[in-house]
Amino acid sequence: MTTAALIVAAGRGARAGGGVPKQWRSLKGRRVIDWTLEAFLRQGITNIALVLSPEDQMAWDSFAEDSRLILTAGGAERAVSVQNGLKALQGRGVTKVLIHDAARPCVSPGLISAVQEALDHHPAAAPALAVTDALWTGSNGAGSTGTVTGTQDRSGLFAAQTPQGFCFDSILAAHASHPGGAADDVEVARHAGLKVAIVPGDPDNIKITRPEDFARAENILRTKTEMDIRLGNGYDVHRFGPGDSVILCGVEIPHDRSLQGHSDADVGMHAVTDAIYGALAQGDIGRHFPPSDPQWKGAASEIFLAHAANMAREMGFEISNVDCTLVCEYPKVGPHAEAMQAEMARILNIDTSRVSIKATTSERLGFTGRSEGIASLATAALVKS
Repeated sequence: MTTAALIVAAGRGARAGGGVPKQWRSLKGRRVIDWTLEAFLRQGITNIALVLSPEDQMAWDSFAEDSRLILTAGGAERAVSVQNGLKALQGRGVTKVLIHDAARPCVSPGLISAVQEALDHHPAAAPALAVTDALWTGSNGAGSTGTVTGTQDRSGLFAAQTPQGFCFDSILAAHASHPGGAADDVEVARHAGLKVAIVPGDPDNIKITRPEDFARAENILRTKTEMDIRLGNGYDVHRFGPGDSVILCGVEIPHDRSLQGHSDADVGMHAVTDAIYGALAQGDIGRHFPPSDPQWKGAASEIFLAHAANMAREMGFEISNVDCTLVCEYPKVGPHAEAMQAEMARILNIDTSRVSIKATTSERLGFTGRSEGIASLATAALVKS
């Protein structure tokens, strides 16, 4: 069986404010419609009729090259938009269709699957939440001061959600014969005699209607978006040579020798930089700043670290924390660790509490124990933003 989705995105959504239809407004860095479409695409549904208003030319242009989408114009009423979308899906071998509101961007993969599976045994299925609050009748509509005139029995009452699923031919025929004025597609289906199975709804599957709904939807998406955590490690070594100071994690420390390297030889900063590149699977400093390039001779390592941090953010990640260990006998790092922590945090543009700088000796073993140089190990954790 072939399942298609029909996303209704032709409404104006004036109550949501913002000056533009709510489906085109930004939500957690993307348009509302982008979250809605992704939910269905991630379920493998690649036959999607997207119903747009003729007024939204920019939207038509933005989707024109996506072969997974079938664009069609909406009408003055929702029922007309749905009918246009159904007609656009005809002749494509569709047996099931899930009709969904673009303004419900928090729909979960589990809910989509549940409605789809229910259609294996029923001609129609839709998610809903049982009404649990007390219901009143009142003398005035919502938003105005009035009085309670009575109560309403909530037994057997449900709050409807989408996607509402149907056997394609059945809902196509039901819409063709309906006189109009239906609240949703379930009402159209029932008017045609179709039995509609109720699938347990999801409280987070909210419909953006008012301005405050954007903040709630963003919080839901933040918790429901698949977590992507990256870890990277870095290791660097520089030998001692003539000089009177060393630069470690951006701080110059007086010493009887200096570290030797193509740049300023900041072994700690180099290790952290490589840890970030590693978490991003983007190689190491040498890939981005080749030592064969004379422009990096003596360069401040801050350039490298800032580049890695900016790359992380451009790829959609935030730096959660970094941990750097300096291995040396001298100089003593402890007195300078706080300044190093602050400088690294400044360059990375994160809070100092997310930067760890510490040191250890190698018990006079190896090249660090013989004070021939300094080694550094670092770990960076990145989280998809």
